[in-house]
Amino acid sequence: MTGHRLTKLSVAIGLSIATSSALASPQSFMSARSFAMGGTGVAVATPSTAPADNPAMMAADHHSWNDDFGLILPSVNARAADEEETIDQVDDIQDTIDDFEQAIDDLNQAEAQGQAAKLRDQLQAFDEDTARVNAGLGLSVAFPGPKLSVGVFANGNLTATVRGEYDEDDDAILEAIENGNTLPPSGITDDLESRGKILASAVSEVGISFAREFQLANGDVMQLGVSPKYINLQTFQYTETISGFEDDDFDSDQYQTDKSGFNLDIGAAYAFGDEKQWNAGIVVKNLIPMELDSAASRPELGEEVRTLELDPMATAGIAHKSEYHVVTAEIDLTKKEAFGYEDDTQWLALGAEFDAFRYAQLRVGVRHNLASNDDNEGIEEKTQFTAGLGLNIVGVRLDIGALYSDADVGAALELGTAF
Repeated sequence: MTGHRLTKLSVAIGLSIATSSALASPQSFMSARSFAMGGTGVAVATPSTAPADNPAMMAADHHSWNDDFGLILPSVNARAADEEETIDQVDDIQDTIDDFEQAIDDLNQAEAQGQAAKLRDQLQAFDEDTARVNAGLGLSVAFPGPKLSVGVFANGNLTATVRGEYDEDDDAILEAIENGNTLPPSGITDDLESRGKILASAVSEVGISFAREFQLANGDVMQLGVSPKYINLQTFQYTETISGFEDDDFDSDQYQTDKSGFNLDIGAAYAFGDEKQWNAGIVVKNLIPMELDSAASRPELGEEVRTLELDPMATAGIAHKSEYHVVTAEIDLTKKEAFGYEDDTQWLALGAEFDAFRYAQLRVGVRHNLASNDDNEGIEEKTQFTAGLGLNIVGVRLDIGALYSDADVGAALELGTAF
């Protein structure tokens, strides 16, 4: 499984999962603005981002320059984590296998012993190393207003992980060749069982959001919103020995499962303070629990059935705003269970935006994972730092964002308009 093949594999996973929908993933979609502000948005969403963050915010009080119409077309983001340089390891292992096979064909016993030792060390280092990629795509259009706001959206993310696994029988075979205790037969690498595991999951959704403002008895107002939507869940699981990988095999239907159904998000927002400078929000996404089992087509290589769970997720936030700034904090009230070689997540996030006369916005954020992951395998999700910039040029909005942590790097880009 060379680096070139692995690149093709990553692309193929995305294409195969996107066959029935162009969007995907278990994690909730984030606009570029939310991405740059630590993933926040429940209490500060703009009309165009409200369907993804909190539908109630479409009917909230907004600046006059974006309270009639909002459009995102499109918004993309990506994150990558490869702490152990897993991709490079795969390429190096394949090169060593080629050199090992050449030494065997040349009847060069000393060289074969040296390559067996090298391959053994590489496979041991590769064991349980993991790489993860998240890619998101979304679009929305919103017509905000206090009496009735309407928005249409489609969004999601694709999450794919690649993991190495070293077989103990391979260790014994390679050690015997390394020590000269056995002659390496031609084709020995075809018998090696060390493997690469690919696990991907997707949640795509398309829906319509409605929101309205309600007058309270004390004269204050609050907003309520709802988003009925259609969801498609998909999983992809592919396991193959490093020597037996075939480029044409991994897009087979036997490695995929999918399930579709209707679901619902609901949200609320409430402005308070002498000048309504404070705003609180809460959203519950995916009110109807859904789950999907992966396909385990290669149990002889250690594949096991994994369950992708889409449970109700509640998030609450509070924000302070003025004409030129927004500062917000929010917390996930429920934990998202990991699927595959990942961590469970439950984020506590802080975000801020500073506005320069509507022409430019500077954004920063940080979020920390509160979930305990002592028993989980894979790449850690701990503290992430974000930043970004928004530009409004002749009615066209450009938003960019960046993310950094000990494990991840990421970026977001979005085009849209608002008036």
